[in-house]
Amino acid sequence: MACGTTLEGRWALVLGASSGFGAATARAFSQVGMNVFGVHLDPRRTLERAQEVIADIEGEGRRACFFNTNAADARRRSRVVRSMSEILAEDGGPVHIVVHTLAFGSLRPYIAEDPEVAVNQSHMEMTLNVMAHSLVYWTQDLLRAGLLGNGSRIYAMSSLGSQRVSSHYGPVSAAKAALEAHTRQLAVELAPQGIAVNCLMPGVTDTPAFRAIPGNEEIYERVVAQHPAGRITTAGDVAQTLVVLADPRLTWVSGTVIPVDGSEAVVAAG
Repeated sequence: MACGTTLEGRWALVLGASSGFGAATARAFSQVGMNVFGVHLDPRRTLERAQEVIADIEGEGRRACFFNTNAADARRRSRVVRSMSEILAEDGGPVHIVVHTLAFGSLRPYIAEDPEVAVNQSHMEMTLNVMAHSLVYWTQDLLRAGLLGNGSRIYAMSSLGSQRVSSHYGPVSAAKAALEAHTRQLAVELAPQGIAVNCLMPGVTDTPAFRAIPGNEEIYERVVAQHPAGRITTAGDVAQTLVVLADPRLTWVSGTVIPVDGSEAVVAAG
């Protein structure tokens, strides 16, 4: 297994690896010599995007072991972890970095004249489970399987929506707030084992998840107009930040939320 400060030959696990932050991060990891486990959920019509990520990773001479499955389902998660264990038993471990970028949730208002339009219990529970609670369950299963160890690090993807109110964003906002709380708790409980846990808080980024938000075009235009750099955050900005944070020498940053927005939030707060 690789040692010292190099990332060459180490393994990353990217949850949500076929698009947006996950795809950019998986590609960026392979470019610095890492092998990538990817979990994604794509029907036939979007499967090509995962295949493209795999091809790009393998084009860098790295291994890409992808699983097209529901990352928020306990049984399917268990199957993936078993497969990872078998691969790492031959190739060495533990997983060096886990990136949680799962972004599937309800975009409904809490209050609406038509009850069918408003968020219901099923919508809320699904959103929290996928976008927040699954971080805890993946961490538990990876740890119990011996796939995390001293020097491993976990990064989840929050947003400014964890702190602010936006139309139709309530369930996702709640999930992001819970994700940050889970991060803090995991960081404290895993500190004795030398495992760091943090959140990134990217600025507004043009991803498939962002395009699903009602009024995303107006949000995009407003951020571009206000941003001191004159542009929004890109998935590449976030991916390169994660490459830096993957440096094995970085071990003492844990339990925090790290903005990756080029000062977008500072301006928005002014």
